[in-house]
Amino acid sequence: MNITQSRSWAALAQHRDQILRRPVRDLFAADPARFDRLSLRLDDLLLDFSKQHLTAETVKLLVDLANERGLADGIARMAAGEQINFTERRAALHVALRAEREYRVAGRSVTLEVQASLQRVLELAETIRRGELKGATGAPIRHVVNLGIGGSDLGPRMANRALAAHAADTPRVDYVANIDPAELAAVLRHAKPEQTLFILSSKSFGTQETLENARAARAWLAAALGSEQAAGAHFYAVSNNLKAAAEFGIDPARCFELPEWVGGRFSMWSAIGLPLACSIGAAGFRALLAGARDMDEHFLAAPFEHNLPVMMGLIGLWNIDFLGADSLAVLPYSSGLAELPDYLQQLEMESNGKRVDREGQPVPVQTAPILWGGPGTVGQHAYHQLLYQGTRRVAIDFVVPVGAAGVAQEALVGNALAQSAALMLGKTEDEARRELLARGMAEDEAARLAPHVVCPGNQPSSTVLFPALTPRALGRLIALYEHKVYVQGWIWGINCFDQYGVELGKQMARALATAGAAEAGMDGSTAGLMRAVRAMRG
Repeated sequence: MNITQSRSWAALAQHRDQILRRPVRDLFAADPARFDRLSLRLDDLLLDFSKQHLTAETVKLLVDLANERGLADGIARMAAGEQINFTERRAALHVALRAEREYRVAGRSVTLEVQASLQRVLELAETIRRGELKGATGAPIRHVVNLGIGGSDLGPRMANRALAAHAADTPRVDYVANIDPAELAAVLRHAKPEQTLFILSSKSFGTQETLENARAARAWLAAALGSEQAAGAHFYAVSNNLKAAAEFGIDPARCFELPEWVGGRFSMWSAIGLPLACSIGAAGFRALLAGARDMDEHFLAAPFEHNLPVMMGLIGLWNIDFLGADSLAVLPYSSGLAELPDYLQQLEMESNGKRVDREGQPVPVQTAPILWGGPGTVGQHAYHQLLYQGTRRVAIDFVVPVGAAGVAQEALVGNALAQSAALMLGKTEDEARRELLARGMAEDEAARLAPHVVCPGNQPSSTVLFPALTPRALGRLIALYEHKVYVQGWIWGINCFDQYGVELGKQMARALATAGAAEAGMDGSTAGLMRAVRAMRG
């Protein structure tokens, strides 16, 4: 059924027209217990959505929508290993990567193979951390460089920075994703060939950017170590294409395969997390998995109205499709989480940036949000101005590790809470005028300036609060967003787990590279740009 023709959708549309007449500040004034009603906890993780433009009635109607769209069945089918990736006819069972109980795909248990792969990954990571893995010259490996892009890079890279306080001093771990040779060159400036290991992460072993960087890395090693064979001792691969890896010079014994039922942007829990495990160690990596498992078990069991991922997903849908807030700013008040918005951009926009449903019919509503953001308090001196006085309604997630008491940390957390409050409350023209008068400004000047000081408020925000940025806390946080994405995709009727659109740009890039100087068949702009490129190169 077309989602907009459902009974629950019509009820939400009617409710929206009523609630928009009441600013959120008025909803707080009318309900002193609003925070208690509109916040949820999983152990020491708190999701506060009381500053969203909704009420308990909205929540009830959103749960009705989830029920009408069969979300419970969607969650059960995911956990059962069914082909919820319906275009590629695959399961999407990343929860099995961090599970302690059995999961099955097509009737076959995958538990033992998951545990065996994890054990092998962690044993290698600990071998490297102890300095026992030797390169071609016999020198211990002290520097690990991950070569990957997209799902083979963003998750481990984000987590590596987030958990830097839990990482060992050695080995050093770096990430190279961009085909721009400057990124690899910047890493190699700090690398010693005899002590450097490259992890080539590409499920297909056909990702152009990763292979170009791998070829450049191999040439660098061969020049320093004296042979291609010696260079091969400084590579591991995470790939399912063992033949291509062997042709590149990587022994199949040095390859980690990935389950076909795990998509790239959901894969940091698998062998893709090898560089992260090298950094935080086996115990840290297991704690990360345990945190994700906490959220998995909660997601699978909790009633919808008490289920953090379900409520986060439903609130996001409410903002996008009913309030017109189709942009989501993720604002982590933590330097360690600076790369969280980059990671979530792929998780949300590649997963749910789709326009047709299960039957191949156009989706009649907006789907994924335009996700952006950055760490507080830096953004307060950059783009928060638009949030306060711009013309757009923007949904916001404040992500706040509380941290230990201290002057700087108190200021950091205080800024996060103050920003969420101010963006919700705003400032009326009368409040602005009184404030200007209190500063000693003349009446006529205060009246002139007041409209420029007004902040409309009513920007909808949620706050995710937890005590500290630990591996377990990060695992919970990332799994929270993973399941939120699935909730929204299921209700919209789209496939969260393919990315056919991405292939179009790759195909055109390959065509341009193959065509070289030829311009036949190109659009006029691309042909003109190709001529300009050749001219600039002389």
